[in-house]
Amino acid sequence: MIKISFVIPAYNEEGYIRSCLDAIVREINGRDGYEIIVVNNNSNDKTREIAAGYPTVTVVDEEKKGIVFARRAGFMASHGDLIANIDADTMITPGWIDTASAEFEKNRKLVALSGPFTYYDLPKTMQTGVRFFYYMTYSLYLLSRFVLRTGSVVQGGNFIVRRSALQAIGGYDISIAFYGEDTDIARRMSKIGDVKFTFALPALTSGRRLAKEGTFTIGLRYTLNYFWIVLFNKPFTMTSTEVRFTDQKITYRPESRIKEWIIALGAIVVAFAIIEVLIYAFSRFRL
Repeated sequence: MIKISFVIPAYNEEGYIRSCLDAIVREINGRDGYEIIVVNNNSNDKTREIAAGYPTVTVVDEEKKGIVFARRAGFMASHGDLIANIDADTMITPGWIDTASAEFEKNRKLVALSGPFTYYDLPKTMQTGVRFFYYMTYSLYLLSRFVLRTGSVVQGGNFIVRRSALQAIGGYDISIAFYGEDTDIARRMSKIGDVKFTFALPALTSGRRLAKEGTFTIGLRYTLNYFWIVLFNKPFTMTSTEVRFTDQKITYRPESRIKEWIIALGAIVVAFAIIEVLIYAFSRFRL
């Protein structure tokens, strides 16, 4: 019986797919009950050839371009009770399988589990900003799941779900092109079970999109799409651009530095305003 099916959507990922698959193969370590499915999403490089060279990997072809189409194709070809959605430029960390399995075993109501990314190839200054973003994300997770009960948080590219739960909500929403697809899963799954976000389930991934478009720009875009999915059941951003680096050398070079720093300044002002409000509220409470 298959315990976990790893589903990896891949479009022109010849530079990263080996590292992704090697990490999963090391984690499985010859144990039975696991399968790896790479969804070749109409690639025109060596992605399919590389994936097919692994004896334990099944390659599925999906001609319709898009992350959600690829996730759906992989899910339909899978057999596991748990479906692990891992991006092709992502590497799961040691102990990932044991951590995920233990979480689902101890909580039968758990339907989805996710963790953060560590952007291993970004400059350290950018990584600091990303850590701050994840602290804010975790605060949002606690608020949305336990206080407002409007949904939860899932990190696309590093999450695992119960097959039965995914079937119960009607699968993936193929009307969503890219942004917000993970929030949509979190929102719909939270209606039928527990959706947990934990720092105990990290994965390593490339920060190429952040380096090209800007950390603050991407942070704002993900935040807007999160709230649009939660409030209006549709994403704010309807399109996305492909970001590829042939030599895997990541340089922080946003397409629009002016836009990036305006957004950064706005984020800093908002953060300080929130801190001031909290300090004022706390002082009034003590009085």
